[in-house]
Amino acid sequence: MSCCAPSNGVYPERMRRRAVLSLLAALPLACRRDRGAVRVGSKNFSESVLLGEIVAQQLERKGFAVARKENLGGTFVCHQALVSGDLDVYVEYTGTAFSAILKDPRRLTDPAAVRAEVERVWPEKFGAVWMPPLGFDDTFAILVRRADATAKGLRTVSDLVPHASQMRPGFGYEFVERADGYKAFAARYGLAFSATPATMELSLTYRALADGKVDVIAGNSTDGLIEKLDLVQLTDDKAFFPPYEAAAVVRRSVLESRPGVGEALRGLSAKIDAATMRRLNRAVDVEGRSTAEVARGFLAPLG
Repeated sequence: MSCCAPSNGVYPERMRRRAVLSLLAALPLACRRDRGAVRVGSKNFSESVLLGEIVAQQLERKGFAVARKENLGGTFVCHQALVSGDLDVYVEYTGTAFSAILKDPRRLTDPAAVRAEVERVWPEKFGAVWMPPLGFDDTFAILVRRADATAKGLRTVSDLVPHASQMRPGFGYEFVERADGYKAFAARYGLAFSATPATMELSLTYRALADGKVDVIAGNSTDGLIEKLDLVQLTDDKAFFPPYEAAAVVRRSVLESRPGVGEALRGLSAKIDAATMRRLNRAVDVEGRSTAEVARGFLAPLG
């Protein structure tokens, strides 16, 4: 199958939902085998896997046994696994939690306001606690090829509007489905693409853009492939996207029964700025180094 899903997205969406259900069904059995270990999860894209590995190694450095649950799926899979008690911790983004999980329609652009809201809601509603931010904001990055940016004079998302009907969009599944995703984004800017966006795994969108299979994608602003593939990020000039500060989210019962877990995770607070995250992502996605090696190298200077 081509990396791009059929335009109606029905087949891959059905398969994706089956995969989600299978993963959730398998988690309880796997978690019984890992009883006693702190279960660290990650979503199905490289930055999330890398951050999960950093969290896992940080806990191990502080004497905790860890069970890794990598590549579980998207936001909703990881969130549900945490809420149901099948995961103990994973790294989430404040704007994702606010818009996609809470489905809050407000357009908050202040990072502190978004963070305060999710920190307020999570303990009572989901039995989980947000740790202090890791130090970077990974917003959606609207990307085009540099040749198109130069030829069409594209610097902001608004610059796309007169060219949208001639451009082929391609987005990850979550961006198409989320409240802070494609439909609301296109409506805010008045973007009228002639074709329904091709949907694919987020990791495939970069190569699809570079290879000319699509003309505009929504990637991650901290991704190392942006520089490697010579892509251009367009400025979100209408401030559509909320802040997406990365932070570990932990089940409250784990923090209460093992106080050292919270102490270990607070040790990562403000340790990863955007430039560092791009460098770490590049080491994995471009240089081909393992997440374990890159995480180890990052943590070593922290003592």
